[in-house]
Amino acid sequence: MIYSARFHVKICCISSVEEAKMAIDFGASALGLVAKMPSGPGVISDELILTIAATVPPPIATFMLTSETSAEQIIEHHKRTLTNTIQIVDELKEGSYEQIKKALPAIKIVQVLHVIGEETIDEAVKISHFVDAILLDSGNPNLRIKVLGGTGRVHNWEISRKIVEQSKVPVFLAGGLNPENVRQAIEQVQPFGVDICSGVRTNRQLDPQKLEKFFNSLNCL
Repeated sequence: MIYSARFHVKICCISSVEEAKMAIDFGASALGLVAKMPSGPGVISDELILTIAATVPPPIATFMLTSETSAEQIIEHHKRTLTNTIQIVDELKEGSYEQIKKALPAIKIVQVLHVIGEETIDEAVKISHFVDAILLDSGNPNLRIKVLGGTGRVHNWEISRKIVEQSKVPVFLAGGLNPENVRQAIEQVQPFGVDICSGVRTNRQLDPQKLEKFFNSLNCL
């Protein structure tokens, strides 16, 4: 089954070459490959990310999810995985996006923002001047053990809609999406794309039946 729609779909937490192929066959335009995290599902080694990314044909985007918070460390992390996109899941605390772009000019940068309150809107607008895309999720980086994604929780879509309206770059929507709510999410938020992990899995394994149901929901739009 090949899916065709106006929306980009990123399937996250890919854990094998077989899962990558399955997601692409169903119509994913991007794959999320999760590196070391303080918490959350789907973590695989940098070596496996490198292996999977090497099998993915263009124009599919391969997102390496990194929890590094310095530009220098993010650059070094990418060199171990060689994906075509870097997804920064925490705040960039040292260095700059410009530094990353200068070192890796062909690589796209996607910054994750966890929608906690209205203050996320101003933060998103500011950051949108420096990155290639923003991804809105439902974690909480302020906890003692940071939650940087994979929560399975929905956040406030009204705030997400405001971010989409004001952002200078495309916005992906993540957080608690599944075959039952993705249509409503897209209609309400109007994102560039959607990102899903647990909503298409059973016992942490990518589930072809849930994938089919998910993409069928999008075909109804």
